[in-house]
Formats: sequence, structure tokens, C-alpha cells
Amino acid sequence: MKPVRITGFLVSMMLVGCAMNVDDRVTPGDDRVAPERNKLVIAHRGASGYLPEHTLAAKAMAYAQGADFIEQDLVMSKDGHVVVLHDHYLDTVTNVRDVFPNRARTDGRYYVVDFTLAELHQLAVSERFTLSDGAKEAVFEQRFPLDRSSFRITTFAEEIELIQGLNQSTGGSVGIYPEIKSPAFHRGEGKDISAAVLKVLKSYGYAERQSSVFLQCFDADELLRIRGELLPALNMNLPLVQLLGTEPEYQAALTPEGMKAVASYADGIGPSMHLIVEPDSVANNLTTTNLVQLAHDLNLLVHPYTFRRDLLPAYVADYDELLEIFLNDIGVDGVFTDFPDLTVEFVESNL
Repeated sequence: MKPVRITGFLVSMMLVGCAMNVDDRVTPGDDRVAPERNKLVIAHRGASGYLPEHTLAAKAMAYAQGADFIEQDLVMSKDGHVVVLHDHYLDTVTNVRDVFPNRARTDGRYYVVDFTLAELHQLAVSERFTLSDGAKEAVFEQRFPLDRSSFRITTFAEEIELIQGLNQSTGGSVGIYPEIKSPAFHRGEGKDISAAVLKVLKSYGYAERQSSVFLQCFDADELLRIRGELLPALNMNLPLVQLLGTEPEYQAALTPEGMKAVASYADGIGPSMHLIVEPDSVANNLTTTNLVQLAHDLNLLVHPYTFRRDLLPAYVADYDELLEIFLNDIGVDGVFTDFPDLTVEFVESNL
């Protein structure tokens, strides 16, 4: 799904002082979350290289493979539940067309917000697919087979309970890395997704900067609102991460002035890997940007996305070489990966 557009990025940043009290601002470098590992392994939608994304099975596998954090993309149901799905529509990862054939909007899409939680629980979740002449084609052909086994949509609360339960039963300390999806879209549907997400987080004990959580979003205005309005109202103080895409609207954030603005409210950035190494780079002759240095100069963490063994950029021969470039040569602080096991193995071999 295309990230939410950041409108007037620098203008919004200049207004940050109007959105919060000076004493409430985040000073870069203050009270950062200290990871146990030098480099964080963030399970992107779970162990999604092996099991359908955002299913509890994928999250349990990511946990077992040693991920430091597990990601949750969050959207809302018609009756106000926060559920874990990458998109705010259903038709690329479920059988919604078969179960509710007459519930599409005029654009042909089936939106999560049009279904109650009880209705969402009737759907089967599969690997991500596209439609070609009415037939499903897996986006990643070598991953878990389409229409096999049984997977369901889960709520944010259910996933937190799984991870916290595993932390208790194994003695682990795996954190969560939720993303608020499409806040402007949800507002248009009468849903305040950010407030709903924060209430779930607080109810499960994620309220302080030392909590094992990062909260991320593409929408800078929404992160400003969270930092300046919602967190203080709930007596919470969480680490925030500004996601950055390759679209033109994010270019302002990549400048020294823009990065300083991000550092006024966020603790880190989650950029596309292509904002760090140009995608048209060739082996042994990489074209890199100064984005990581800009962020690190302001004590911002850098967690780029998405690292996939089965979708490598042309400038590397294998997955380990990709990790070597980003984690060791360039020095990012962690990566979002579909393959937590391979990434944990690489990180631990470099300790």
C-alpha cells in the first residue's frame, strides 16, 4: 500500500512548537531505548518469508527464530477493533470475494472498515496474491502455498497477548513494533486509529520510553499529534519512528533541515533501503546517500526496510552480502526483514 502523503512537511515541522509545550519535546539523544543487541532484528509482518504475513503463526515463528522486535501493521474494523493487517483493504490477502461477494466499494476494493470483527473472523488469510484473469497468483511463488492450512485475522490485543505470553513462558524479552496505517483515511471514516492504538498499548503496559515498543507511522502530522497531544493526554511517553518512502513527498525530510525537524518529535527513522543505497547501484560500486549520517548526527536510530532473501537488489549476490553492506559497512541500527532467522544468524556471527 502506498504510504500516506506528507503534506507541507517542513511547514508542519516549523509548527511543531504550536503542537506541544517546549518541555514536552523530545531532545535528540535523551533517554533513548537501549537494545540488548548492537543491531536489531525486526520481524517484518512476522516471519513472513515462511508463513502468511501478520498471522499468529508467522509471529510465533518470528519469536522462535530470535527476532528482537515483531512488527504489527494496524487498521480498524467497522465496530472499532484494532486488527493486524498490512492494508486497509482485504482483497489481496483473504478470501473476502468468496465470503462477501457483494461488499466491495465502487472502486472494487473490500475495505476492512466496512466489516465487523465477527465478519473479519469469517475470512481465511493467505499469502499475498494478485489476480490474473480471475486466478490468484502468489506475489512470492516460493513462499507458503496459497489456500493451504488455516489462518485468520487477529486483533492487536490478541497478538500482544501471544508475544507477552511467550515472553513469560520462555523468559524472553521480545518487543513490538506497531505501525499506525492510513490515519487520514481512518479519520475520514470516523475512526481515530491513533487514539485506539495508544489505548490498547497502555492497557497492556506499554506506556513508558523503557517499554519494549517502537510506534511508527508514515504520516508526520499524525506523529506530531501523537507526540504533542495524545501521549500527554494518556500520560504516556513512547519512542516514535518516522517512516520514509521513496515518493517525492518525503524528499524534504532527507535534508539536514528536514532531519532536524524529524528529530524534534521522533526517536528514529524507518527509511526504504533505496533511500540509503541507490537501487541502480552495481556490485562493488555502490551509490550511497548521507541519510544514515544525517540521522546519526542527531542521535536518531535508523531501521530501514525491507530485507528479503527472495527479492535482492541487483548490486548484491546473496542475502548475507546485503546485510553486510547495511549493518556493517553503512552502520544502520537494525533492519526490517521477512527472514528473521537468517538475519539473527548474521548478526550473532558478527558480535
